[in-house]
Parts: sequence; C-alpha cells; structure tokens
Amino acid sequence: MTLEELISEIRPADAEAAEAAKRRWNGLAKPLGSLGVLEEDIVRIAALTGREDVHLERRSLLIFCADNGVVRQGVSQSDHTVTSAVAASLGRGDSTVCHMARIAGCDVIPVDIGMAEKTPPGVLPRKVRAGTADITEGPAMTQEECLQAILTGAELARQQAEAGADLLLLGEMGIGNTTTATAVACVLTGRDPGELTGRGAGLSDDGLRRKIDTIRRAIGTNRPDPRDPVDVLRKVGGLDLAALCGACLGGAAARIPVLLDGSITNAAALCAVRLCPDVRDALIASHISQEPAAKVLLDALNLTPCISAGLRLGEGGGAVLALPLLDQALAVYRSGHTFGQLGIEAYTPQ
Repeated sequence: MTLEELISEIRPADAEAAEAAKRRWNGLAKPLGSLGVLEEDIVRIAALTGREDVHLERRSLLIFCADNGVVRQGVSQSDHTVTSAVAASLGRGDSTVCHMARIAGCDVIPVDIGMAEKTPPGVLPRKVRAGTADITEGPAMTQEECLQAILTGAELARQQAEAGADLLLLGEMGIGNTTTATAVACVLTGRDPGELTGRGAGLSDDGLRRKIDTIRRAIGTNRPDPRDPVDVLRKVGGLDLAALCGACLGGAAARIPVLLDGSITNAAALCAVRLCPDVRDALIASHISQEPAAKVLLDALNLTPCISAGLRLGEGGGAVLALPLLDQALAVYRSGHTFGQLGIEAYTPQ
C-alpha cells in the first residue's frame, strides 16, 4: 500500500453516532457535561466507530523504539545504549509502563523501528535502519525510509484493529527524540526553538542552550517544507515519529480510536492530521506534558487532555494513566441510570 492509498481509506466521523452518544449522556442522572472532556472523548469514540455503544475492554499500546544521530550534539544526558536497555526491559515486560499497563489491562507491544543496536528479545523487529543521521548535518533519513516507517506504523495499527483491539495507545522510546519532536513542532507551527524546546530528561541550562542551538541549526541546514509533513519528518524528525504518524493514519483508516501520550506522539499526530485532516476524528489526548511544546501542539490539534499532572515519562505512560479515567466515564455512560428512574425531571440544554 502507498501513503496515498492509505489516506484515501480515511473517512470523516459519523455525525449521527456522535449525536446519539450526546443524547445518551444528557439522559443520564447527573448534571449536563459534568464529566467534562471525558464525556467528549466517549462521544468522539462513538463518532469514529459509528456505534453509540462504546467498548474499550481490549486495548493495545504500541511503543516505537528508535535512535537519533543528533545525540552526538550533546542534546541528551544519555546515548543509544539507554534506548537499547529500556527496549530490552519493555521486551521482558518489566519496564515502568509495563507495570502500569498490567493494572490497566493493556497489552504492551514494543517495536524496533530504528534502534542503533540489535533488536532485543520480546521486541517486534521492524527496523528500517539502525538509527538516523545527525540532523544538523543533513536529513535524518531518506524519503523511502520515512515512507517505510510511516507505512509500518499504519500496518501495525491495522493489525491491532483486526485482532480485535477497541483502543490503540501510542508511545515511544528513543534517546534524543524530544529534540527531533521539537524540531518537527517548530516547523509545523512556525514557532522558534527558543519557545518550544524543553529540558527533556533533565538537561542543565548549558545543555538546554545547546539543544536550542542544535534545533535551529538542523532546521536551517535542512529547510524542511512546513506544507509537507513527510518532508519535515524525513529531514528533522526520526523513525519513531514517522511510525507514530503512520499509526495515527492507520488507526483512523481502521476506525479504531488512538490515545496519544505526550509531546512526541502529539508532534507525530500533527504530521498525520496535516496529511489528512480527518485523522483528528480518531485522536484522543491523554495529558499535557511538561515539555514547552505540549500546549502548542495540543492547540494545533484542537484536542483537550484529561490529565495535567506534570508527566514526562514517555513510553506511553500518560496514555496508560488515562485508561482508568476513560473506564470510569464509560461505566457511567453505560449505566443507564436516568432521571426517569429517580422520578425527577431531566436537565435540558439551555
């Protein structure tokens, strides 16, 4: 399948299903809209699937692991060996997010989309290349490699939908990817790196200045076209970002809701929405992270997160944390507990 063929399969959300879900919420014995963004999320899921009856029992977290050549510029405290170590932990099922996911009843599927070292046991081998090039010296990858990563992410999303998943969560693991994600965010939103660049895993003041300068040099060297998300991804992005973009496209095409994590997944999601605006109908924001780009990206996506807790874990951790909140909202939505059962008059929209 080509990217164009994938995009052609994406359709707008079902407005009738959305209205049915809103009526169902409004008929329940509680103040109108009192569960806030959680009500909106359930409506979005109903609209995407075309079914008023929403199910979220089966959920899968795809974690795309990749390395970034830009780490040679000193933009992180760590190097590719940490990517490998964390990916190996994901493969064994004992990383931080794995413990969280077990509590939330979520399958974890780590994917090697571009790690510098060999694929660890338990990690799905889908390596496009062994890490990207240094974006301060030229493009991160070729056009062909970028498209391969996008289509790989889309195919994995489709496979999860075909296997019966009701909800797809997205995460990533890759040292240096806050740098690449911020570069992508700056190009797509027209913001300066000095405004959107954060400390990642904990840079010093000197490290932050070095990271900002690195992103500026990468954008200046590559001159990515903000009107072409694939050009942006291949020049200043990373293989994890490209695969995440593809997973958003694939999820939308398969009509499975996609629960985003933090700034990195949001930057990839914005690429997908710029490729096909109808992708937004499939997206749900889990949280707003501590990265300065977080609010700008969520605003660009026109998405409202349900969690604001200063998270910066990565690995899809914020998305997993949102699952119990969605479960609670869905319990109310499916309860059938109406004002009529209480013998009182229902609230009506004013």
